[in-house]
Amino acid sequence: MLWCIPGEVGGSEEYLVRQLSGLAAIESPYDITVYAPRGFGAEHPDLAAMHRVVEAASSCRRREVRIFLEHTWLARQIGQSKIVHHGGGIVPSRAHRATLLTVHDVQYLTYPEYFSAHKLKYLQNRVPSSISRASAVAVPSAYVAATLMESFNATQDKIQMVRHGVSETLGKHATPESELRQRYGLGTAEVLFMPAITHPHKNHEFLLQLLATKWTSPKLRLVFAGGEGRSEIAIQQRIVELGIADRVVRIGRVAPNDRDGLIKMSLALVFPSSYEGFGAPVLEAMKLGTPVIASDQTSLPEVIGNAGLILPLEIEAWSGAIDQLRQRRNDLIERGIRRATEFTEVKSAEDLCLAYERALSSGSNQR
Repeated sequence: MLWCIPGEVGGSEEYLVRQLSGLAAIESPYDITVYAPRGFGAEHPDLAAMHRVVEAASSCRRREVRIFLEHTWLARQIGQSKIVHHGGGIVPSRAHRATLLTVHDVQYLTYPEYFSAHKLKYLQNRVPSSISRASAVAVPSAYVAATLMESFNATQDKIQMVRHGVSETLGKHATPESELRQRYGLGTAEVLFMPAITHPHKNHEFLLQLLATKWTSPKLRLVFAGGEGRSEIAIQQRIVELGIADRVVRIGRVAPNDRDGLIKMSLALVFPSSYEGFGAPVLEAMKLGTPVIASDQTSLPEVIGNAGLILPLEIEAWSGAIDQLRQRRNDLIERGIRRATEFTEVKSAEDLCLAYERALSSGSNQR
C-alpha cells in the first residue's frame, strides 16, 4: 500500500482499509503484513492494532520515490511472503510469483483528457503489463471486470469481484444536524449533498445548471464537500455566472463524522458522475438511510440496483427528480438500507479471501 497516502487517494484507501478490517473480523487464515508510507499507522491506528504495519522511510508522495522503494526496499521485505497483494493498480517489475493486483478503475481509457501527459503515458505502459503479470486481479464491480476483459484480454478466471464493504460503525458518531446547520449557515434549508473532489467526471457543473434552471426553490441548498480537483476554477466561475452563490455551499474536505452527519440530514445524496469504478458514496448514503439520485453511467446502476433514482445525464431527465424522490422517499430509504446489507466489511473480506486463493492457485501453477 505504498501508493496509499492517507487522505489523498479517496475511495481506494477506504476500500482496502475496510477489507483489511474485515479480514480481522472473520479471523481469516492469512497473516497480514501491511507495507505502507510513513505515517500510515498513525492515520489508521485501529488497523495497526489488527495487523502488522511496516512503514517505509518516506511518505511516498512523489511517484518516482514510491516506484524506487517498490523495486528496492519492498522487494527485500516481501521475499518470504506466500502471496503479495498490490492494492494500487500497478505491479512492480520485480513481482512476486503469487501476486494479487487490485484494479479500482481504468478511467484513463475512457477519459484520457483528464490526465496529464506524463501520468497518461505511465498508465498506458504500466497497467496492461501489470494485469498480464498478476496471478489474479481483484476488481470492485462487474463494470470494471468487463472493461478489463474487453480492453486487455483478461480472462474471466483471472478476475475476482471484491465488493466494497461499509463498516457497521458508519454514522455511529455522526455530527448532530443542529451543529452542522449552524457551522455551515444552512438554517432550515433542504440539503442536497455531493461528496466528491472537483474533477471533471464528477459533473459538479451539471448540478449547478440544475440548481439554476430546474431546482429553483429558494429553500434548497446544494452542499459540495471534497478537495479541489481539475475543475475547481471552472466551478467557481460557473457559480458566479449562474447567480446561485447564495444557494451553493462549498465546505472542502470534511472529517468522517461531519460527512456522515451531512449525509444523514440531506434530502438526497446527488451523484451525477460520468465515471465510477464503484461509487462508494452512494452505498454509504443508502446505509445511512438517505435516498440517492445518481447517473446511469458505468458501475452506478450495478451498485444502486433498484434502491435509488438512476437517471441519464440529461437536464430534463433530472428536472423532476426531487418530486419523484419526495413521492417515493420511504420506499427508497427501505430499499437502500436493504441493499447496503449486501456490502459489509465481512463480505468484502470473504471476497478478498477468494481472490487470494485464486492468486495462490495461479501462482502455484506458474512455478
